[in-house]
Amino acid sequence: MAKVLHLFRAPEKRVPREELRETTVVENSGLGGCAHARPNGGRQVLRMDIETLRAMDLAPGLIRENITTEGLDVNALQIGQRLRVGEVEREVSTPCEPCELMETIRTGLMEELAGRRGRLCRVLKGGVVRRGDEIVA
Repeated sequence: MAKVLHLFRAPEKRVPREELRETTVVENSGLGGCAHARPNGGRQVLRMDIETLRAMDLAPGLIRENITTEGLDVNALQIGQRLRVGEVEREVSTPCEPCELMETIRTGLMEELAGRRGRLCRVLKGGVVRRGDEIVA
């Protein structure tokens, strides 16, 4: 079973994410209270899987994802694929390309993460998401 392992949001841009037990996800925007929520954009929520993070020796939240999953190969999700977590529905919009901030975590990480930094999603239907919620792909 695929599930939500961790939830993170940034109260301000360029600051570390804060971990949450649950959060409200706003339709066509992103996580409530997140400085990176993007109304009407395709970059509303960043998903990453724990399996990739562990293989790269990275802690959850370190690469600035909003949702860390377990049991779901996030990097294999197809553009346009829909995912449901509780009442929340998302659509995969694009792979997340690593940015220069990754180099502040570890030299060479930007290159290591190429093609493996997760998927950005649009929020089609909002609601509450909690740690441990099942993900239906």
